[in-house]
Amino acid sequence: MLTAQAYLELVKNRSERGLELERVYHNLKNPDLFLLAYGRLYANKGAMTFGTETKDSIDGMSMESIEKITQSLDNGTFRWKPAKRIYIPKANGKLRPLGIPGWTDKLVQEVIRLILESYYEPRFRESSHGFRPNRGCHTALMKIKREWTGTNWFIEGDIKGCFDHIDHDKLIDIVGRNCKDAKLLKLLREMLKVGYMEDFKYTETFSGTPQGGLITITTMLQKAPFGAKFKRGGRDPKDNVNVVLGNFNPLNKRANEFTFGVPVGCR
Repeated sequence: MLTAQAYLELVKNRSERGLELERVYHNLKNPDLFLLAYGRLYANKGAMTFGTETKDSIDGMSMESIEKITQSLDNGTFRWKPAKRIYIPKANGKLRPLGIPGWTDKLVQEVIRLILESYYEPRFRESSHGFRPNRGCHTALMKIKREWTGTNWFIEGDIKGCFDHIDHDKLIDIVGRNCKDAKLLKLLREMLKVGYMEDFKYTETFSGTPQGGLITITTMLQKAPFGAKFKRGGRDPKDNVNVVLGNFNPLNKRANEFTFGVPVGCR
């Protein structure tokens, strides 16, 4: 098999040439990808966080462990395990539910994320900063300070309960527009529907996706097809400034085909 870097460069090249992504599941079994994923994860604090099984941890990680995972993927016996549901406080005083996967699931998720990120990253607009390599709030603010000099108003939009109400079929359908790999799509669907454990009680998931893992709405799998659709802003009759009005449609594939009265980028 190719080295991890060589394969990811190949995936990136296919994206830049407008080609579909194929044979991803076959390359999930590449041990070099798992070594790269391990290198990305082991230093993170979350790597030591247990999922629903305390025996499934980063302790004792070895090539033998990777071989067992790749063999289970190869023979079709790999199964996602339910995430552990915990809650963390939000700024408004409410609680945000998180789904914490076990170590093995984290590792497989990271391998998938590496591949999907390599494919989708070249397709993002320059104005997109969220959850991208070497980008974030600070790069967005720097761009605003440097280029958005004529903007007077910013209107923030939020999708209420977005994580909780994602349609699994729609999400897989969107990913499948570029990824022509039935085995990978099946693996992703099973991940979405695996459910979670809370206070030793299992809950099945029919919609939505948990926050807390490596592949969530805010990370590579779900950010790829999502965007925001805007309509033209008008003049404020009182202050005579441009106002950008947001008409959000996160499942619109053509989210970036609109023109604006002022420079606007949203992801």
